[in-house]
Amino acid sequence: MGGDTDIGMMAGHVIRRLHQHSVQVFAAHARAAGVDLTPVQFAALDAVRAAPGLDQASIAAAIAYDRATIGGVIDRLQAKGLLSRRVSATDRRARVIQLTPEGEALLQRFRPVVEGAQDEILGALDGEERQAFLALARRALGQGGDDASGAG
Repeated sequence: MGGDTDIGMMAGHVIRRLHQHSVQVFAAHARAAGVDLTPVQFAALDAVRAAPGLDQASIAAAIAYDRATIGGVIDRLQAKGLLSRRVSATDRRARVIQLTPEGEALLQRFRPVVEGAQDEILGALDGEERQAFLALARRALGQGGDDASGAG
């Protein structure tokens, strides 16, 4: 059975390990800042900040997250008092989501912390290597431009 394949040379394994590292760094920085957010929750808040009045499906699309489970993320953020939902003025069946003043204040305070964590996530790479890595990762995802959802 099998050959001498080095798992460390398999893209899926390396990507999973980098994701684990990214989540650990995010969590450590969040804890140090006294913030109770996951990377996905942060990305959702940031998406709402960038485009107030989105519905859940649009938030899921904006952060490349599963539509079936974004509702739980929004529920938790609403329970924390960071988001509010209201009936859409144009579609009574839809709920639009907005940051609360508390959510806005948290993002203002926490966004620089998350931006600072990026240096630690790719800490072994110099600036040029980071840019090349991010460009190649976006290309592997089929994205030519910047991906604003990468939060952590």
